[in-house]
Amino acid sequence: MAQQAVQKNTLYVGGLAEEVNETILHAAFIPFGDIKDVKTPLDQATQKHRSFGFVTFLEKEDAAAAMDNMDGAELYGRVLTVNYALPERIKGGEQGWAAQPIWADADTWFERQQQEEEMQRIQAENQAAMRAAEELHRKKMAEERQGEKEDETEMKDDPMARAEAEVSKQNN
Repeated sequence: MAQQAVQKNTLYVGGLAEEVNETILHAAFIPFGDIKDVKTPLDQATQKHRSFGFVTFLEKEDAAAAMDNMDGAELYGRVLTVNYALPERIKGGEQGWAAQPIWADADTWFERQQQEEEMQRIQAENQAAMRAAEELHRKKMAEERQGEKEDETEMKDDPMARAEAEVSKQNN
């Protein structure tokens, strides 16, 4: 899928507070130039905007000035993210993404499924490797403990080793 060119006169405005409506958004951006259109796509379930909107200026230069000045600015206590909008974000118009047919993202769904399965396979491999490493570590620790016990039993059988141990205890 080829990346479509950004629309230089339409801005994506993210991070909108719930109280912000199209009128407030229009008022916030009008100082930079004439505005052709303001949209805040609504969530179908809640009928509230989804904390982002689009502002379309008549002139590209005005859009550029608005982006430079408003990206990172605060509106109703929330920091805005302002970028050039991508065409596929706008094409749904009033209905947002609901205007696309349900099969429109089928290809990406299959890709996501494959990526998800690949991630799960890698996680399973990593977990198996961790379990193997832990098991190896436990065996090594058990062997070391077994070795210490053998050292103690060797000392009981060896009178010279016993005597040396007694002397070292007395010196400490």
